[in-house]
Amino acid sequence: MRWRWTAAAVAAALLLAAVAAAQPPNGVIRPSNESSLHPLELGAQLFAGNCASCHGSGGRGVTGPAQRAAGGTRGQGPPLTGAGAMAADFYLRTGYMPLGNPKNQPEPDRKLWNPREIHALTAYVASLGHGEPIPHPDPAAGSVGEGQQLFTEHCAGCHQVAGQGGVVTGARVPPIEHVAPVEIAEAVRTGPFLMPAFSKQQITDRELNSIIAYVRSLGAHDQGGWGIGRVGPIPEGMVTWFIAAIALVALCVLLGERLKRT
Repeated sequence: MRWRWTAAAVAAALLLAAVAAAQPPNGVIRPSNESSLHPLELGAQLFAGNCASCHGSGGRGVTGPAQRAAGGTRGQGPPLTGAGAMAADFYLRTGYMPLGNPKNQPEPDRKLWNPREIHALTAYVASLGHGEPIPHPDPAAGSVGEGQQLFTEHCAGCHQVAGQGGVVTGARVPPIEHVAPVEIAEAVRTGPFLMPAFSKQQITDRELNSIIAYVRSLGAHDQGGWGIGRVGPIPEGMVTWFIAAIALVALCVLLGERLKRT
């Protein structure tokens, strides 16, 4: 009997090892025949393996107790039947989804999906119901001056006027000076995490083009010389006082040497 238990334990260990080897370290589950699938079919399978445990079958959401999600995490998700391509593309393009822990702030720039998978998942979510399509902003048609005024009014309270981000109550605000125009437009309309969503009545598409034009101009050059990281007036003032203190000490030393000679 002992050899049977040993054989069963070995078989179970080999099975677990095979499952662990098949699943990538980041927890994303992919079909083995991914390259041969039609984009919409690929999106459906990727959604079933990585998203349905939180967002429900067919994107209808999970409202009951948190279920076990892909990669061993637990979470609940809202329905996606009206999310549309814009929201899906934003959350997938930036790496916000799949979310490791629903209680944590999503972290951008996690490269979990390749472009074909993003396209497939976006198409599948868009097929679940009517929603906003992916925007196509045109920063060249905007005004940097108008964009600065609009950004200062709507965005600088969290992102700083220089777009360097920061920390607000309950969230870390990422820098945005190098974010792609389509992601900025999607974020403005979607309102990820604690960021409010701005409708076209609040910020028109023309104004959005100007905001993006201003954001894209950040970091291009520093008016007046040394930018000191463009982190605000306080550290810039500290550097000024530091230089002034050195100059004052040097002046005092020079005066002292002259007084000794007289």
